[in-house]
Amino acid sequence: MATVQEFKREYSKAVSDGYAAVFAGAGLSRSSGYVDWKELVRPLADDINLDIDKEYDLISIAQYHVNEKRNRNAVEQRILNEFTQEVSENENVKIITRLPISTYWTTNYDELIENSLKANNRKADIKIDQESLAINIYDRDAVVYKMHGDVRSPKTAVITKDDYEMYQLSRPLFRTALQGDLITKTFLFIGFSFTDPNLNYVLSQIRGLLGESSRQHYCLMKKIVISDYDDKSKYDYEVIRQKLRIEDLRRYGILVVEIDDYSEITSMLLDIEKKHLAKSVFISGSCSQPTEGWTVSSIDSFAYSLSKMIVGKNLRIVSGFGLGIGSSVINGALEEIMSTKYKHVNEHLCLRPFPQNISDPKKRERLWGDYRKNMISEAGISVFMFGNKEQNGEIVDANGMITEFETAKALGNFIVPIASTGGSTAKIYDQMYANKSEYPYLANYWESLKSTTECTKLVALVIEIIDNIQKI
Repeated sequence: MATVQEFKREYSKAVSDGYAAVFAGAGLSRSSGYVDWKELVRPLADDINLDIDKEYDLISIAQYHVNEKRNRNAVEQRILNEFTQEVSENENVKIITRLPISTYWTTNYDELIENSLKANNRKADIKIDQESLAINIYDRDAVVYKMHGDVRSPKTAVITKDDYEMYQLSRPLFRTALQGDLITKTFLFIGFSFTDPNLNYVLSQIRGLLGESSRQHYCLMKKIVISDYDDKSKYDYEVIRQKLRIEDLRRYGILVVEIDDYSEITSMLLDIEKKHLAKSVFISGSCSQPTEGWTVSSIDSFAYSLSKMIVGKNLRIVSGFGLGIGSSVINGALEEIMSTKYKHVNEHLCLRPFPQNISDPKKRERLWGDYRKNMISEAGISVFMFGNKEQNGEIVDANGMITEFETAKALGNFIVPIASTGGSTAKIYDQMYANKSEYPYLANYWESLKSTTECTKLVALVIEIIDNIQKI
């Protein structure tokens, strides 16, 4: 088994490094209001006088129904009726489709994953049949492999024993594609029971090919608790059964992460998202005139050195190109990228200069507000420095930085206010210090953030804070 902390650490790394994948089973869709496999075939079992609660081989139920009725119309109608209903939003689906995961596999017929990807402004390439594997959508953000078909085409859905037995002839490339992904990516199996013969076949093939070198994957599984059982002997039996099942999954490189309740999954996924976002640092700063203790040269040196060090830590900088700060941030980042990061600019630097020449003040305020939110949402850490501007011939605090602080706080960012740089950052610091219990990661740094102005020491201080945040 894997601990929760190990899972969150390793899977968030897979997400950030671009080799994470998701395999979704019926359990993921159930909280939205869709039926699981057992409830899907319950009416079919009733039709042929079987008690679904006494049956374990649910695939056979659909086959028996087709055999008895001499057609599969009722089976197809059941799929269409159940998975075209209006259902509620699913927080877990929303999170996994917000994450920059490019590969989703599912045995579900519903459209939750692809619809959620679209809602998150991500273009999905849906693979429903074998022919679609050879055709790619231009500029796609993710591929969704629906290996058992789709609600919109129930006639070709995989549900009966016949369908499973003919799978290798009708959809062999799905197995090949899945095998490749299982070898090269780290999967999170969520809402999955591991009773699907197609998946088991692919896993066994990989184990035969790679043995102990199989890639490590993760599966979330609820602990067996005695309160769920009226019969103590049945509880004891299920405990033994689950233990054996967990050990068996290890043969395929799948580590089980035990949870006390399914409600824990959402917080775990949010933690993974937060860990991933913490790999990106938003730098908020503007400086029309040096503040006390600073010169134009020292400001440039500090912004340059800090951004260079951040990129050197394999982190990504998000910047709105603030006046008096932006050029130095970019130069420092580019220096490190060009010399040590194989010139992969987009992986380590995201520039989001604000749209200009908007004459309508209300329109500009609304547009800039949305723009700030989108920009800051790409990062998990927000660093604030300086923050002044020229207005009507006078130097005043930058109110835009205050807005960025409020946005970062609302998004749950880790916030680092370098108060020694003055301006709006000093006000942000004062507000945070007044509620310092909300920012435990700064517990040992409040005084240093306020008093340190020497460039080298200040850069080292901020980097130390960022390093500690990565470990949370």
